[in-house]
Amino acid sequence: MNLHALRLFHVVASTGSVTRASELVNISQPAITAQIKKFEKELAFPLLQPSGRGIALTNAGVQMASLARRLFAMEQQIEQFCETYRRGTSGHIRIAATYLPAQFLIPAWIAKFKQRYEQVEMTITTTNSSDALQLLLNMEADIAVYGGLPEAYPDTIQSEQLFRDELWFVVAPDHRFAGQHVPLHEMMNEPFVMREEGSSTRERLLALCRTYSVPMPRIALQFNGLHEAITAVIAGYGANFVSSLVVRDYVRRGELSRVFVDDVRLLNTIAICTRKNEPLSAAAANLVALIRQALD
Repeated sequence: MNLHALRLFHVVASTGSVTRASELVNISQPAITAQIKKFEKELAFPLLQPSGRGIALTNAGVQMASLARRLFAMEQQIEQFCETYRRGTSGHIRIAATYLPAQFLIPAWIAKFKQRYEQVEMTITTTNSSDALQLLLNMEADIAVYGGLPEAYPDTIQSEQLFRDELWFVVAPDHRFAGQHVPLHEMMNEPFVMREEGSSTRERLLALCRTYSVPMPRIALQFNGLHEAITAVIAGYGANFVSSLVVRDYVRRGELSRVFVDDVRLLNTIAICTRKNEPLSAAAANLVALIRQALD
């Protein structure tokens, strides 16, 4: 079908005048008439008929005009979508995040982002470190906000470090190690309350034991969430090894106490991860830019 001729017919039908259509599309009246006649011949039925000194739509022309109106309205919607998508004011961002940034960083970032880009849809999946990167690699997430070791990233992942925070050993305030300096091997004699396997912080603790050749910790309680693990330690059971970002306020309020393990100071990297050599959508790029700005 000749869409150019259909568009000319749509303008004529909308204005009710070949003269007015000619002014709008800047094509001569004879040229418009000739193209519509050719279009009618292609369709094998008339769209226009004489009416006094002007023209009128045939029955087929009325129905064709209705369909054309819907078609070109949809075209306008598509053009508008493409423009807003290019600017990043529409679209869908899928985020895979580890528990630390998902609970303590992303909510504030998303609130600011949605104030600027309300039409952008967002899906946030909170999971452990290994699964977050796997979602990114499997094309099930556009970006991953990850807490862990930079050397753990696969070669196909590009990472941008946002900031680093310390990892702390913490216990209840009445624990015998509260506020004390102790050797690592003594700390490992305590029962630990930790996240599930696949957690970056748990892997860091195990790696620390391997590095210093001390016995592996006894993970006496295991939870799928940070809050549950911290609550158990506050209640008086065991120790936790966790980001200072998570427990700093608990320590300040006296609900938890640090244990200063001799010669151990580990840092945790918070990073935005994307697939290498694959450009982000405009909406996702806007989100990353906002996060950078928030941290500055």
